[in-house]
Amino acid sequence: MNSLKIGILSIQGDIEENASAVKKSLLELETEGQIIHLKNTSGIEGLHGLVIPGGESTVMGILLSLQKIHLNLLVRKISEGLPVLGTCAGLILMANKAHDKTLGETKQQLLQVLDVTVERNAFGRQRESFEADLEIPMLGQEPFKGVFIRGPVITEVGKNVQILTRFENKIVAVKQDNIMATSFHPELASDNRFHNKFLSTCIKYYKSKEIGQDGLKS
Repeated sequence: MNSLKIGILSIQGDIEENASAVKKSLLELETEGQIIHLKNTSGIEGLHGLVIPGGESTVMGILLSLQKIHLNLLVRKISEGLPVLGTCAGLILMANKAHDKTLGETKQQLLQVLDVTVERNAFGRQRESFEADLEIPMLGQEPFKGVFIRGPVITEVGKNVQILTRFENKIVAVKQDNIMATSFHPELASDNRFHNKFLSTCIKYYKSKEIGQDGLKS
């Protein structure tokens, strides 16, 4: 296969940590690939996967909302099957609805591509960050260490949303078709299985596009 193109939305958040995790996954999966740092969403065409990193979801939403046309393109590409991994703020940004633990319903810009409702800052503020071992069958039997930093929780899920894991009976990771989203930061763990799973989905997406193009050529 030719080079896989993985975009990282690079307007705010833990961008370099996700870039490092993607690079490690490319090596572990023995796949040629390149990382595209998206300062806006105009470069979304041609990608085989997209990471929306943790950070400040309100700021991300405001910056994205300034590019209304490109925002619609991003929503369309995700709806058409572009694999996406959203962590913490990325989860919030993709949700249908978002509430704040203390402020109630937020009015922030959301992509509304993931059929969930989230509660922001559900585990407290920055000083209350913590790590926890999570049972995630999709990744195998060994627990995955989740790093929670001002993490949200998912309070409601749609019928097509698969719950991947819970912490203290709260939903903290889900999958909906081509979308994976977590309350925690897998890019900050020494364990790269989450990004490996995401990259495997991107490879399948890439190959399906190649087959489609071959069919058009023939």
